[in-house]
Formats: sequence, structure tokens, C-alpha cells
Amino acid sequence: MNDTLTDKLAAFRQETADWLEANCPASMREPVKNGFDDLYGGGRNGVFKSEDQRIWFERMRDRGWTAPTWPKAYGGGGLSNAEAKVLKEEMAKLSCRAPLWSFGLMMLGPAILHFGTEEQKQKYIREICRGEIWWCQGYSEPGAGSDLAGLQTSAVDQGDHFLVNGQKVWTSYADKADMIFCLVRTNPDVPKQRGISFLLIDMESEGVSARPIKLISGKSPFCETFFDNVKVPKENIVGQINDGWTIAKNLLTHERSTVGNLFGSIMPLHEYAVDAVGLENGKLADPTLRPEVARIMINSYALKYAIEQTIDMTKAGHQPGAKSSFFKYYGTELNKDRHELMLSLKGYEGLEWGESYNEGKLARDMCRTKGNSIEGGTTEVQLNIIAKHVLGLPKSK
Repeated sequence: MNDTLTDKLAAFRQETADWLEANCPASMREPVKNGFDDLYGGGRNGVFKSEDQRIWFERMRDRGWTAPTWPKAYGGGGLSNAEAKVLKEEMAKLSCRAPLWSFGLMMLGPAILHFGTEEQKQKYIREICRGEIWWCQGYSEPGAGSDLAGLQTSAVDQGDHFLVNGQKVWTSYADKADMIFCLVRTNPDVPKQRGISFLLIDMESEGVSARPIKLISGKSPFCETFFDNVKVPKENIVGQINDGWTIAKNLLTHERSTVGNLFGSIMPLHEYAVDAVGLENGKLADPTLRPEVARIMINSYALKYAIEQTIDMTKAGHQPGAKSSFFKYYGTELNKDRHELMLSLKGYEGLEWGESYNEGKLARDMCRTKGNSIEGGTTEVQLNIIAKHVLGLPKSK
């Protein structure tokens, strides 16, 4: 990097640090304790949990910093990769919360930017950046989970629209979402990967319904989603008809990297351990737990930096490919290990289980992590992908 670029980046860093200090409310600098529940998801019926959350979101939205590297023409920040990294670092210094989280930002947006028409970019990318639409993902079906290409939800060409019939399952937040990006079968007479299309469906369309699935943890983030003669305009196809599998694979790469990053995110385990078992001469009082806390923290940082390296390489034009499966698998196992350790740190108190979710939250959260092995692609599928495409191992006979 030449001196001129270095000076410009240094000036951008100072400007960004000053702006964040002046514009991020104090309450938006506190650690997230309840995951996505503490963040703003947007949508047609989006509700802010506090006035500070509204202020923080609107200020970041107006700068385009809900999606810093996306083009300004579509509502993004238009930052270079280097500038976006600076923004991320300066937000981390102040512990600034994400102003917006959504599947639109994490998954759909990159797919539309790559495969969508100009009209779709102008409409959907702008809405995603502004938090105006809450998206959910319609991939898995009762008979098409690990074998996703075996999906049977059909979209029949009716001239100016498609008629969609079928069912999706494990649809996160479908009961709250405004729209769903969906894999549908548009040609049943060709090999299964070749007859799939990528379709955007309004959840308020006649014939769409969602039913929450209650988990052992007590929460119901997942749903069954049903389509009964749902009319969907032709212009809602992303990419080419019958080529949705190409888009699906691209989107899964983003999803698995994101899931791995979320599950493997750094948590203040040391502080949690101090609160649970106390200190002795500046060390955790329980000598058997000290190396476990250190192990989880080291593994968390290792995953964090591996993902950051891959993100930088991706922005430089190198696609992560099967590496996303590694991140998803490792993040899943790390999240389970972390929650089991936190349960151990609390001892018998960690086994509390009351009527509400907050009564026994730690034990419920630990139960919830078991689902990480399934969502975003099962652990078995990820290991097969890693074995075949990363390690180059031969197929078993």
C-alpha cells in the first residue's frame, strides 16, 4: 500500500472513530446477551426495543453502513474492502452492536448482487440496506434436508405467473418474515439439480401459511411453511429459470461462513468463569476448569481470524468454496463445547429450568446448540464436503 493510500486510510480511520464516538448511544455499546433477540431485524412490522436502538439503526442506515461495501446506488456504503475492515475494527473498539441483522444482509443480498437483474437490485438491495423487509429462507423440506436437491415444492408456469405448491420446514422466523427466498422445482423431467429455480415470494400472498415448531429449549424460531396454489409473478425469479441450483450453492457458501462465524463468536468466558467459581491468587479457583476456559477462548480466536482471512481473500476475488463447510462445522462444535463449559462453570445452578425461557436460560441455550448440527447443513454433510473437496479423499466403497 503506497503512502497516499495509507494516509487516506488513516484519515478515514480517525473520521470513523470520531463519528462512532459521537453517534453510537452508550446502550448500543453493551454486549449482546440474548443473541438476535437483542438486535434489530427490521421488516414491515419491525419494532425497536429502545429509542437508542432506533437512533443507532437510523444513523448507520443513513450512512449506508448497514451494508458498508454494497454499492451506494442501492443504499449501501460504497466502502472499499480496506475501509470496511477499518469500520469493523473501530466498531469493535467501542463494542458497537450491529445496527441491523437479517438473512437479507447475510445471504440473499450477495446472491441478488451477483445474479439479480438491475430492477431486482434497485428494489431488493435497497430494501435490505434500509431494513424494510424481513426475509426468511425456504430451502429444506420434510423429504429434502441433507439431500436438498430432492426438493418437491413445485412452481408451475401459468403464463404471467407461477403457481406454487408444497411445503418447507425449519424455516427460521417464517411466522415473522415479510418475504421468503425459495427453491422450487420448475422442471420435474430433468436431473434434479437442473430443474430448480430461485423464487422470491411475499409471505402475505394468498395461500402462504407458517406454523412455529417448538424446540426442547422452549423457543420456536423455526417453522413449517406451506404453499397452497400461491401465485408468484414471473419477475420474482432470480437468475435463469431452472438454474436456481447455481444460486443456491453460492448462497449456501455465504450462509455456512456466516453461521460458523456466529456460532464461533468470541464470548467473555473468563469473566463468566470468575463470576461462577471465583478467583484464587488472580486465577480461577477451580484448577480443572482453567485449561478448559483457555482452550475454548483460543479456539474461538483461531476460528475468528481464519474467517477474517477468508473474508479478505474473498473480497480479493478468491471464492472460499468448500472452506465454508469447515467454518460451519468448526463453529457448530465450538458453540456446543462453549455452552457445555458454561453449564459446568455454574454447577448445579446451571440445571435450573423454570416455566419461562429466562428461568433456566443457560440450560435451555445449551439444548438449543444441539440444533446447530442440523441447521445450515448437517454436520455429516459438511464433513463429507470437507473430505471430498478440501482433503481430496476418495469415496468410500
